[in-house]
Amino acid sequence: MPEGAGRGSAGGVAPRGILRRRPERWLFKGIYGLVLASALVAALDVPGEAANPGQDALWVLLTALTSGAAHGYAHVIAQRASGDGTAGPSRLRAVLAEWPLAVAVLPTVMMLLAAEAGWWAEETAADTALVLNTVLLFALGTSAARTAGLGRLSSCRAGALDMLIGLVIIAADALIE
Repeated sequence: MPEGAGRGSAGGVAPRGILRRRPERWLFKGIYGLVLASALVAALDVPGEAANPGQDALWVLLTALTSGAAHGYAHVIAQRASGDGTAGPSRLRAVLAEWPLAVAVLPTVMMLLAAEAGWWAEETAADTALVLNTVLLFALGTSAARTAGLGRLSSCRAGALDMLIGLVIIAADALIE
């Protein structure tokens, strides 16, 4: 695909800011990171165990970084295995291209670190992170649909479907606890 192809949104207007370059990749990785952070914070917040939000924050961040690295390297391996003869990005570049996944977990990590600092309880931080991530899933899903050229109502439906993933995690967390 040519360098400039496929970048514009409906009406030929290119997205601005962070979504300017390859918005579909940023949105995909951001949504993936939010789901990952939500699932981890739900799993790590075990009732009855001693609270350790600092360690939980480290696990969320470490898992996001290793998931991003594995995903980037999987792209390198897949391209190499396809044997299509095109020169792909370097291994390091492919791994570094996964940065939106790691960035997406930062709100959760910050909330857990705030709990570690004593600003609020770990359970409150975990619950707030789950709600915030669910709202962000809606926002990213809606943004992705708008970038793809869908109307407002269709975009909101797409965002609601993404938000449903967060709601399922919240429901599972409530049922498992």
